[in-house]
Amino acid sequence: MLEDGEKRAVGSRVVKVLAHRRDDRGMSLEPFASRCVRRGEVHELVTTDHDDTAAGARIDRVAFLGFVEIGNAGVVDRGDEVWCDGELVGTVLGFDACHHPNHYNILISTPVPRTGPELGLRPEVEVVFSPAVVPAR
Repeated sequence: MLEDGEKRAVGSRVVKVLAHRRDDRGMSLEPFASRCVRRGEVHELVTTDHDDTAAGARIDRVAFLGFVEIGNAGVVDRGDEVWCDGELVGTVLGFDACHHPNHYNILISTPVPRTGPELGLRPEVEVVFSPAVVPAR
């Protein structure tokens, strides 16, 4: 049974750039492969080179990109591509809810954790969560 159909991209804009990193952060991956987001919500973007998607997986090596304000409601799924100012940054690994309901940490899988300044992020830069392109069968 096919569970997922097409969806629209979720657009957002940077509201605060973050420049720090940690090797002992201790985030815990939520068991959910997707989260609904509403227009106007603010969520934190965190890059990591961890690749374990098991519920409760510990995420230590991280670099913080910043906070984004969601521009249109939608669904952010594990595996979505994350584009910052037109540049592919990585894919959504999952979510950490240690600050929820204030905000989610959206964990982004990258070869090397990178901070906001390392990606050239600035306030108002567009960040898009786009469905990954699945090859035709």
